[in-house]
Amino acid sequence: MTMSRLCFDSLDGLSVGDALGAQFFVPGVSAEDFAAGHIPAGPWPWTDDTEMACSIAEQLQTHGRIDQDRLAMAFAERFEPYRGYGGGAVVVLRQIREGAAWRDVARSVFQGQGSMGNGAAMRVAPLGAFHADDSRTAALEAMRSAEVTHAHAEAVLGAVAVAVAAAEAGWGRTVGVRPEAGELLNSALDHLVESRVRRGIERARTLLGGSVAEAAYELGNGSQVLAQDTVPFTLWVAATHLHDYPAAIAACVEAGGDVDTTSAIVGGIVAAYTGSGVNGIPRTWLRRREALPDWLPQAVVPGQEGRGSDDPLLAESAGE
Repeated sequence: MTMSRLCFDSLDGLSVGDALGAQFFVPGVSAEDFAAGHIPAGPWPWTDDTEMACSIAEQLQTHGRIDQDRLAMAFAERFEPYRGYGGGAVVVLRQIREGAAWRDVARSVFQGQGSMGNGAAMRVAPLGAFHADDSRTAALEAMRSAEVTHAHAEAVLGAVAVAVAAAEAGWGRTVGVRPEAGELLNSALDHLVESRVRRGIERARTLLGGSVAEAAYELGNGSQVLAQDTVPFTLWVAATHLHDYPAAIAACVEAGGDVDTTSAIVGGIVAAYTGSGVNGIPRTWLRRREALPDWLPQAVVPGQEGRGSDDPLLAESAGE
């Protein structure tokens, strides 16, 4: 099990969660039908969550670390507004593409506070999985990846929490020991300073064993599109369903709100632990997800060249 393999398994989990979650904003697709076992017809286009996560994965595979200037330019050059980027993100990325310094642009939005949105958290799980053997490095690299678009501390800490959770999940897979739910949340808390994100995760820890409805009510479901309204709930889901990718995504669908983003975050963390085997990403879900960009390095994921319907690794995946 290599760190690159963990990273790309996490990316698959993130992108499938993102693409499936986005289907619940399409007329005629309902959470009730999904709960009854009816999976939306494909293909499932992915959104900005996946597009930005792919740039992070590419940077890690090519360079082994986050260079902020290089990552900012990758985000700016590759972004496609129709993928569902928020208005603020479009402004920031266009300005960077036109030559503005990312440090200035990221700090200028929201009356100089910087964005506290969930965008930095939604894309970072593969980075955490890449550093599964070193949660401290995962946290530092997550900060660097967040700062190029999100200057507000809440957004940066949200990314740190997700990256550390993914690192712990990936490490658990590597050593063959599933982290306990409380341990996973504690690992994230160990890397956070006082903040609304931290308080939300502390609250999530007290809700372990409760229902999805209660967790979403108490923690938020991403409907405010803020880090503090998104990350605590997604870590609760990931900690609760770390061994079961379909169940984890189903919890995000049940909760409603920003389903593509909560499913992307949860999918990225959980797939770092499950991969695409038993209780991992279902074969048919991977097939229905839109193909990932051609510029992604392919050789780093043995057996997944092309990621098509004849993929031998997908043929080993669990149920439909």
